[in-house]
Amino acid sequence: MLKVSNLTMRFGGLKAVDDLSFEARAGDITAVIGPNGAGKTTAFNCITGFYRPTEGSIALTHPDGATFALARMPGHRIAARAKVARTFQNIRLFAGMTVLENLLVAQHNTLMRATGFGVLAVFGLGRYRSAEAAGLDKARFWLDAIGLTERANDPAGSLPYGAQRRLEIARAMCIDPVMLCLDEPAAGLNPRESEELNQLLLRIRDGGCSLLLIEHDMGVVMRISDHIVVLDHGKKISDGTPAAVRADPAVIAAYLGEADDDEADAA
Repeated sequence: MLKVSNLTMRFGGLKAVDDLSFEARAGDITAVIGPNGAGKTTAFNCITGFYRPTEGSIALTHPDGATFALARMPGHRIAARAKVARTFQNIRLFAGMTVLENLLVAQHNTLMRATGFGVLAVFGLGRYRSAEAAGLDKARFWLDAIGLTERANDPAGSLPYGAQRRLEIARAMCIDPVMLCLDEPAAGLNPRESEELNQLLLRIRDGGCSLLLIEHDMGVVMRISDHIVVLDHGKKISDGTPAAVRADPAVIAAYLGEADDDEADAA
């Protein structure tokens, strides 16, 4: 589904991503991992349109065969046309809006088109009413999926941290993405919340949406990922199944460090 080819991102003299190539298959959960400063978020920002890469290409292919050159598309079109949704490491809900309103605002563009940009809504005409009903049905579906139906009318900012995480993911799913990109979704979660997150992500994958995630919690990564890409200093050092990556000496060295020559001789 996603093919990243020779991706390079420079910031002045710093090469944050260095000739990165990998593929994420349709229907998989693909994790991008690596030590701090490995270039994971920079690569994510290139894929989702926040950065225009210095070199390389990023191609997304929909199930119907439509292909989008993400590296040449503005960020808002990557979400609207290529159907790539994203969450961030720092939660970005509309804290003063209700839980339900956060799910409806994600459907703003669809609802506005259905209202003739406000004209049909004034008169309460049919297309507007049906679109509004469909939007509410979708919101209710995701409220149920994340276990927040009873808190639909509460301010989003009043939710516990783990529930806010799940709401942010549900809001992203309200645009009906073909690929959901998650930046550190398990950050700050306790073990129970991490397990709830795992079940939600597996449900999303099983529903037909592919996932690409950055994650430091190796428990989450190893339990739910189908495919793992490992970066270090902007370069790919490993790429494969969780079992293969876990046993890769290059990955072990990147995370645990390698003894220098003097230490090796002393040992």
